[in-house]
Amino acid sequence: MHDIVPADMACWHFLEAELRHAMAAYGYEEIRTPLVEKTALFERAIGDATDVVEKEMYSFEDRGGDHLSLRPEGTASVVRAALQNGLLYGGVQRLWYAGPMFRRERPQRGRTRQFHQLGVEAFGAPGPDIDAEIIALGTALWRKLGIADVRLEINSLGTAEERAEYRTAFRAFLEDRKDQLDEDSLRRLDRNPLRILDSKNPAVQAALDGAPQLPDYLGEESRAHFEGLLELLQELGVEYTVNPRLVRGLDYYCHSVFEWISNDLGAQGTICAGGRYDGLVEIQGGRPWPAVGFAMGLERIIELIRQVRECEATAPHAYLVLAGENAERAGLGLAERLRAELPGLRLVSNVGGGSFKAQFKRADKSGARVALVVGEDEVSNGTVTVKWLREDAPQETLEAARLKITLHELISA
Repeated sequence: MHDIVPADMACWHFLEAELRHAMAAYGYEEIRTPLVEKTALFERAIGDATDVVEKEMYSFEDRGGDHLSLRPEGTASVVRAALQNGLLYGGVQRLWYAGPMFRRERPQRGRTRQFHQLGVEAFGAPGPDIDAEIIALGTALWRKLGIADVRLEINSLGTAEERAEYRTAFRAFLEDRKDQLDEDSLRRLDRNPLRILDSKNPAVQAALDGAPQLPDYLGEESRAHFEGLLELLQELGVEYTVNPRLVRGLDYYCHSVFEWISNDLGAQGTICAGGRYDGLVEIQGGRPWPAVGFAMGLERIIELIRQVRECEATAPHAYLVLAGENAERAGLGLAERLRAELPGLRLVSNVGGGSFKAQFKRADKSGARVALVVGEDEVSNGTVTVKWLREDAPQETLEAARLKITLHELISA
């Protein structure tokens, strides 16, 4: 787990602002859910045979005997919240969320045990048009963030019945190749064999040559949905690659699944992934209801943003230098009046005393464009001396009205 210190916040603020603009542009509304949920929620929704539930959740029993977990992902919580708050069944509902998630996995570049995730979820639309809209939203985000070297891979998992039929054939294929599987794949073979498809072990991938392909087990309806989605993406100009081995690590997915992968983050290059999960609402006690969404790890996106732009912290407009006992007493009140009368003004007021020279050093280090100097003469005359720190301009001593005009011009620049 990690801290995000002030020097890193500029990139986070840039990313968060762009995400909020994108969500609003597509009509998605924000929802916030608790960090802690009942463990059974994730066991039902994600699947007790998944790595997340088996190995990665932070779970505990509280003093009342309830079994609780820190949320490892957001979709299950959003579905629960939508059901409990009556947000479903009234037409299409578009929601988004952002916040910290927790998984006890091996930390690596851009991936930590507490991580931040943004997700979008759309409920109530069964056709491929909403799948295409969500993929278009993700594609637009990379463009807005300046992230270029990203590829989209897509597949269809079909229905639960079609996937079960494929799972049987795939398991039978692997039974004859057990000696080529690593320990992790052998563990998955009985409980969750489809996860072997995305193994990063080259020897395991070699063992999959000639394996049955999931698309061959899709029924007519599943094929039509997938082909309809691909046609819409082509019309939108969204580039993609069909990857018949693409699966998702959570059991609730069906039909469309997709991932955006970056070549700039090493072996674990997935930065955003999602798909359709039409059965999850029913799993959580609702009636069957179509749903689709995606989630992205924000730490990984921050890594990519840093490669294409410099994120500079927002500097104050002005630094208030206070010279003398009377000025120090008057300084706090002056700073408060200026902030109240000039919305948007970023003003740092010197505290803790210090010599004139020391205060100007602080002013320069703050990045402020001007120093507002108040000494004994300024207090007596009701004026402020403005000294420019970043440009060659003459020093001025101004009365209140002219000072406000100068600061307003700074704010508007």
